[in-house]
Amino acid sequence: MDTEALAVLSQAAASGSLSGAARRLGLSPTLASRRLAALEAQLGVRLVNRTTRSLSLTPEGLAFLPHARAMLEAETSALGSLAGGIGAVSGLLRVTAPASFGRKVVAPLIPGLLQAYPALRVQLSLQDRMVDIVGEGFDLAVRIGRLRDSSLLARKLADNPRRLCAAPAYLQRHGTPRTLADLADHQRLGLIDRAAWPFVTGGAVREVRFEGRFESDSMEAVHVACLAGLGIATFSYWDVEAELAAGTLREVVLEDAAPEPVAIWVVRPASPQTPPKLAPFIAALEARLQV
Repeated sequence: MDTEALAVLSQAAASGSLSGAARRLGLSPTLASRRLAALEAQLGVRLVNRTTRSLSLTPEGLAFLPHARAMLEAETSALGSLAGGIGAVSGLLRVTAPASFGRKVVAPLIPGLLQAYPALRVQLSLQDRMVDIVGEGFDLAVRIGRLRDSSLLARKLADNPRRLCAAPAYLQRHGTPRTLADLADHQRLGLIDRAAWPFVTGGAVREVRFEGRFESDSMEAVHVACLAGLGIATFSYWDVEAELAAGTLREVVLEDAAPEPVAIWVVRPASPQTPPKLAPFIAALEARLQV
């Protein structure tokens, strides 16, 4: 059975359209449509219902999809066992990560990976929203914080300590908060969809809700606002390490609470086998985080 046609079916089901499947596989929409039609002709059943803008699986398509994906995984595993080493790492690796973390930590890893594995291609998407990696066709996501989707396979790479920070100029104008209650009198900067900061206090986690004068859907924009002295914000330590060392930001240490520590994870869609192309990326990122 034509595994390239099986890949079109699998990606079309994930993206909800043939154009999305073609884009992920590096094919023209016409070629993707031909391969899917040939698969349907071979099986003697209609696998998908097509419209001008979307695609849905027929009952036969839903029944066949797990078998199609199993055959794709089996081919990947078989080729990996024969090729071994560098030759087994090939194809397109689609990764998504938070914007600032991706720019500072993930992106610098890519040149080394591409040099070490000539048959590998990488697409790196950097955004602060919660990406549906199954629906959008990503192989892997880097996530920081609490995991929400239990249907994904997750691996913890490192702890991610947090810091409460402000610019020296802001603290000179408004004073330095000493307790959790003091934060109510200060300008707090944060993400639009995260209007609460979790703190560990008295052995328990307490979320402090706020409405700040500046919010953004980009953590990098929050970072810029904090450096400019607009208020106080919480950051991962890797994000502000240089500024704390240089003195352009100062850590605010509370007497009765500390930002809740979280973790850095890699998550991927559940599947029987781990595609060989994932392992070098995960190993490189884990090594970087141990430094």
